[in-house]
Amino acid sequence: KEPVLSTMAAPGEVDIVVASELMESGRAVQRGFISKEITTLITSTHRVYSMTEKIALGDGRVDSDVLLESSRNAAKVFISGDFAKVAESTKSLISAALYGALAASGALPFEKADFIASIERAGVGVANSIKAFESSFEIAMQCISPTPKIASVDISIGLKPRDVSTGPVKLSPQEELAIINNPKSVVGFKLQDLAGRIKAEFPEPVIVMLVNGIKRCADYQDVAYAGQYLNRLLSVRDAEAQHGDGTSRVLLEAARYTALWMTYEDTIRVADLKIRRTRFNRVGEEAQVQNDQIMQIREFLHPRSEEFADTLPTALGRWLLRTKAVTGIIERLAKNGIVLQTTSIRGYIMLYFIARLKPIRRRSLRFNLEQERMDQWIVLINREIASNYELAYEIAECANLIKGYGDTHANGWRNFILVMEQVVSLRNESDVAARISELRKAALADEDGTKLRAILA
Repeated sequence: KEPVLSTMAAPGEVDIVVASELMESGRAVQRGFISKEITTLITSTHRVYSMTEKIALGDGRVDSDVLLESSRNAAKVFISGDFAKVAESTKSLISAALYGALAASGALPFEKADFIASIERAGVGVANSIKAFESSFEIAMQCISPTPKIASVDISIGLKPRDVSTGPVKLSPQEELAIINNPKSVVGFKLQDLAGRIKAEFPEPVIVMLVNGIKRCADYQDVAYAGQYLNRLLSVRDAEAQHGDGTSRVLLEAARYTALWMTYEDTIRVADLKIRRTRFNRVGEEAQVQNDQIMQIREFLHPRSEEFADTLPTALGRWLLRTKAVTGIIERLAKNGIVLQTTSIRGYIMLYFIARLKPIRRRSLRFNLEQERMDQWIVLINREIASNYELAYEIAECANLIKGYGDTHANGWRNFILVMEQVVSLRNESDVAARISELRKAALADEDGTKLRAILA
């Protein structure tokens, strides 16, 4: 009897669902394609973050454990494993790995040998595909055994982005204690004096943060800029010592976001990061480039007239923004974006010269604007520490709204201004700190501030 195959899946009537990534499995469950009565669900448990997760101003990641549990509960037969890792280890494709899981599921009326024979008939990457098939077949058999080990399902999310300028993301308590006792031990020769200042002038709870901050600022600009970072925090330190609650919470968050704010992403910074050897090495490792292979990296850039103006000296940058004819030409030239091959001589040299503009950054329009904005934020924090410590803490946290590059940064800044306006208008209210916390979290919910404006309406 000929099988009946539908070109459009109908909710509740799907026998087999195969998802190449955990979020795909979650979407299938959400759309009702997974049935407890008939559906065999096979999913790889690795994560490739969706665009919605990536563009969130806050932590927009969906909980992988929740996706896994909802998938397990929705299906009649649930088979899961990190099939992407299987494909990577066997130098094959994830389709071959999922094929092995499908064969083991018993959802189709074919023998294992029939599946292998189909791989052999295809004649492409046969040996590696069979390795992936066999490995995944064994993983799937463990999932459908009478006593499946549910807790042992592995979830991988890929490599965490590395930032060589900020030091380690997470330190052990022993490592933190070593830095607190001797900050000079984790910085280079040029930062020894500043590390000594941190030990002598700041409380212990913020030492690790400050060490990372001076390293980041020095990498971004120079040692003098790292010193300016410490100087900017002296007034917060004094206010915290006089009016704080002994935790140094406000000073800690001010130190965190001052370092991030002072190292804002301008065209110079972006160019510098794109041509670093560490980036080329990381991309090569992730792409598994072999010694006899050539790697090409293409950057898609979409510069706005504001980015050009921000890099120019203050007066010239303001002139450019006022001159519609010039901004119109820039927008027309860049409206479709620019593709630049970083691994070519031409592309690398272009980015190299932009990155070498670092010495003139201090005279740029953007630099002076950001310094003024930061100083106003610090003044606002200091003003509130004495009268409302929790509000001062929330003001410090609000700097987290300002991040990214281009439109993302512009939207974040607008949200920041809206929240700061509420700080001024509500500062005498008893629950102002809780209200600002609510607004801050709403501003992080979406990039364009829709939820924030809905609350303020």
